[in-house]
Amino acid sequence: MKIRRVLVANRGEIARRIFRTAHRLGLDTVAVYSEADRGALHVQEATEAHPLGGAAVDSYLRIDSLVEAARACGADAVHPGYGFLSENEEFARAVADVGLLWIGPSPEALRALGSKARAKELAHARGIPCLPGYQGPDQSDERLLAAARDLGYPLMVKASAGGGGRGMRLVTDAAQLPAALQLARSEAQAAFGDGELLLERALPHPRHVEVQVIADMHGRCLYLGERDCSVQRRHQKLIEESPSPSVDPALRERLGQQAVELARAAGYVGVGTVEFLLDEHGRSWLLEMNARLQVEHAVTEMVSGLDLVEWQLRIAGGERLPYRQEHLNLQGHAVEARLCAEDAAFLPQAGRIQAFHAPPAGESRNGGTRLRFEHALFEGLAVTPHYDSLLGKLIAHGPTREQAIARLLSALDALCVLGLPTNRRLLAACLRHPVFAAGEARIDFLEQHGDAMRRALAAEEFGAAPTAALALLLPQGPAAALPSPFTRPWRVRHHGDLLDLPVCEADGVVPPPVHVALVRPGCWHLQHGAVDLFLEDASCDPPAGAALARAADELRVPFNGKVVAVHARPGVAVRKGDTLVVVESMKLEHALGAARDGTVRSLHVHPGQQVAASQVLVTFESAA
Repeated sequence: MKIRRVLVANRGEIARRIFRTAHRLGLDTVAVYSEADRGALHVQEATEAHPLGGAAVDSYLRIDSLVEAARACGADAVHPGYGFLSENEEFARAVADVGLLWIGPSPEALRALGSKARAKELAHARGIPCLPGYQGPDQSDERLLAAARDLGYPLMVKASAGGGGRGMRLVTDAAQLPAALQLARSEAQAAFGDGELLLERALPHPRHVEVQVIADMHGRCLYLGERDCSVQRRHQKLIEESPSPSVDPALRERLGQQAVELARAAGYVGVGTVEFLLDEHGRSWLLEMNARLQVEHAVTEMVSGLDLVEWQLRIAGGERLPYRQEHLNLQGHAVEARLCAEDAAFLPQAGRIQAFHAPPAGESRNGGTRLRFEHALFEGLAVTPHYDSLLGKLIAHGPTREQAIARLLSALDALCVLGLPTNRRLLAACLRHPVFAAGEARIDFLEQHGDAMRRALAAEEFGAAPTAALALLLPQGPAAALPSPFTRPWRVRHHGDLLDLPVCEADGVVPPPVHVALVRPGCWHLQHGAVDLFLEDASCDPPAGAALARAADELRVPFNGKVVAVHARPGVAVRKGDTLVVVESMKLEHALGAARDGTVRSLHVHPGQQVAASQVLVTFESAA
C-alpha cells in the first residue's frame, strides 16, 4: 500500500522529526494537539492539524480520538512516535481495524514484547541470557516481598509495561521495598495504564548497551550496531553514543545476533531496539526490547547514513530492505545529549522560554550534517508539567570519538535557553569528565561523580556572578556617557546564597556578551559565556537568619505538578526524610520528605490538587 498522508500521534520534537522525513518523501502530514500545544511548532509545520482535547490523558492517550482524527483527515497511516501509545497493542489494532497502516510492529509483536515479563519469557526460550528475577501473575505485595527475599538485594523494581525510567526503583534493602512497590505501581499505572511490576537482580556498576534492529515483511532482519546509554539519572538516559567504547567486534556480533534472534522470535517488523546490561567481564543480559523508534535513534542514523523514519514508512508500505548485514558500513562516531528542563537535583522544571538561540549546524564535505539539534523550542514557549522534561536532543558526528565529543561540547556552549533551569551545563561537565572521556562511564557515573560536578559548576557560577550582574546595572543609552564615579553595593541572591557586589560604573568594565531574560520581577536568568545563572534582587530581603528559620518551618514544592498523595497529618511527629507529600510532574512521581524532625502543624494541599513551584505544602511547629 502506498502511503500518501500520515498522521503522527505525538507531539514536540519527535513529531517534527517524522514530519521532516515525510515531507522530504512528498507525503502530506497531519498533526494532533492538546489544548496546551495549540501554538506548538509541530502544529504549525504539518500539512493539517486536528485538536484532541485537554491534557495527555484526554488527548495523546485517547485511542478513539486519535483514530477518529486519522479517519477524518483522510490519512493512510498512523505513526505513533515514541512514548504515549507507541507500544500499545490496542492502539495498533484499532488503527488496523479501520483499514489504516500502523507504522510499527504488529499488534501480536507488541503483545509479545510490550511487556518486559513476556519479552523475557521469549528470550529464555531462545537461550538469550536474562538476569534472575520475578515476573509472575501474582502481583500481591506479599508475593513480591517473598520473591525479593529469594532474589536477595540489591534489586530493581520495574514496571512491566512502558519505559523511559517510569515505574522503576532501585531497592538496596528489605525496608525500602514496600514504599518502592507503591510508588512504582502508582507511576506505572499513571504513565501506561498498567501497574504490573517485575523484580530483577541489580548488577553492580553495569553498562547499558542497546542494539538497533530493522526488519521488513519479507524475512530480512538486520542489526545496525550498538549505542552506549550508560550516562543516566533516575534510570533515564542523558548521553548516548555509537559505537560503544566498551564493545569490540566479537561482542558486537554476539549482541547483534541475539537482538535479531529476539526480533525474529516475536515476528517483528519495523525499527526496534534490544537493550542489554554488560558487566566488567563483557557478559550480557537482556533488559527488554523497545518496540518503537527510540529517542536516541539519530545516533545510529549518524553512523549508518540511514534515515530510520524513512525505512519505517517504506517497510510499512511493503518495501524490502535492499541491504544485507555485510553491506552495512558504520562510519565515525556519534554522541547525543538530551537537553531537559530540570534543576541541579534532576527535579523537573516548568516555565516560559524567554530567550532561545540554537547553535549553528555544521556540514561535512559530502553535505551530511555533522550536528543535529532536534527540538520544538521557540521564544515564548510555555514548558508545562503535563509532559516529560525533554526539551531537545543535540547529536554530533565526527571521524573519531574525541572529535564528536568536541563538536557536541561546542554546540552545548553556544546553545542559549533562558527562562527556566536546564541541564545544559551538567551535560557539558559529563562530556568533559575524565571518566567519560576515557570511555569508562557506567550507569552509576552520576551517582559517583555528580556531586563533585555540581560543586564545580556552582563555583563557576559564583565566579561569573559579579560580571554577569554588571550587565543588569550598567546604564544604557545617553546615561551611559555619564557613569557614576562612586562604588555602590548591590545585594543579590544566587541559589539561596546572598552576594554583596560592589558596583562602580566608572571602572570602564565592559563585560563579555551576556544574554539576559527576566523570569519575574526582580529575578533574571543570565548566560555569561558558557555559564548560566539565576540572580534575584535581594536589596530589601530580611536578615538571612529569619529567612532560614522560616524555611525550616515549611515544606515547599520545588516544581509545578499535581499532588498524588498526602502522608502528613496535623499534630503528628515526623522524622527527617519521612515522605510527607508525593507530587507527579512530567510523568514522574517525586516523594517530598521532611527536612528535619518535627511536628506537622498544618496541611495546605490535598490529593489531585495542582501546585506551583515554591508553593507551601506543609508547615511545622516552630523549630525554635
